[in-house]
Amino acid sequence: MTLTDFKLERYFAKYEFTTKHLLSSSDCDGYPLQYILDCATAAERKLYDEIKLGYTDSPGSLFLREAIARQYKTITPDKVVVTSPGEANFALMNVLLKPGDHVICMSPAYQSLYQIAEDLGASVSYWKPATENWHFRPADLAALVTPSTKLIIVNFPHNPTGFLPNAAEQKQIVDIARQHNTVLFADEMYHQLVHEDKDQIPAFCDLYENAVSLWGMAKSFGLAGLRMGWLASHNQKILDQVLAFKDYLTICNNPISEVLTTIALNHKEKFITPNVAKIKQNISLFEKFASEHANTFLLNRPTAGSTAFVKLVNGETAMNFSDRAVREAGIMLLPSEMFDYGTQHLRIGFGRASMPQSLDAFKKYLFEK
Repeated sequence: MTLTDFKLERYFAKYEFTTKHLLSSSDCDGYPLQYILDCATAAERKLYDEIKLGYTDSPGSLFLREAIARQYKTITPDKVVVTSPGEANFALMNVLLKPGDHVICMSPAYQSLYQIAEDLGASVSYWKPATENWHFRPADLAALVTPSTKLIIVNFPHNPTGFLPNAAEQKQIVDIARQHNTVLFADEMYHQLVHEDKDQIPAFCDLYENAVSLWGMAKSFGLAGLRMGWLASHNQKILDQVLAFKDYLTICNNPISEVLTTIALNHKEKFITPNVAKIKQNISLFEKFASEHANTFLLNRPTAGSTAFVKLVNGETAMNFSDRAVREAGIMLLPSEMFDYGTQHLRIGFGRASMPQSLDAFKKYLFEK
């Protein structure tokens, strides 16, 4: 299998660790190690202090899978496979798809959600939103399904638009997949990162027997450095195939990350709640900034997640605008070209405490232009 270059990650690799102002990051600020340990109970701290750096159970240590299962309503520890999020996605696509299969994926989307399927030889149809409000309508999804559809891929809360369906729309999506007995892969890396509690929706794996939910520590928890994620599903056959595929990749997980992930899951309100508060505050700051520069930006306020897809209305391409901003002012944006979605949008990330300073620098740059 020959993989197409991951444009978005290559773009980040150029600038992420050398640029002063990051306005495009999808993750939240990373919590310090000591913060996690300070959350731990005596038993959890003992588990950490007694870590041995040997192999761990391939699907994930039982104590970790038990902590993960508690995040769902219907999932038990045996219905979980733990690995890094990117590896989980890669393995799942490889065990499910073969050349000629039909796949439906949202667009815009994180490149690996559709690129791996395409590079495996699958035919991909794209479920696109209404651009005025980024609403993904279930009726539009239903129109794309064919008798040969092997996999439906969704991502909620959505990166990059921040869209989240309501419970009724989520049920419609599940009903569409169930009607065709199609596997539903739900990238839920921003799960529970919802700005108002009333808008929370359950994980898809709790609603449909052939749904596979992906979650992890990178986005909702602000612990990307742990490199921990998992697949949860009632479809045991799929999980077994992923686990066998994992034998050719990482084989097992990092024991330190397993314990730290367990602690964070057991105290998730101490991680997710501050992140939501920071995101909401930063969205309000950027909303004011965009209104002051309405000749350049148009913001459709997101309802979930840590990102928004902001329209660039000055006539310049997003790539040109982004390249100039990072080169001339040290401000990193993410152009819509990195999502294979036109040339007129920028992904903005709201998970960093440095947002006020970055916006001040952005204002100065726009004024001086």
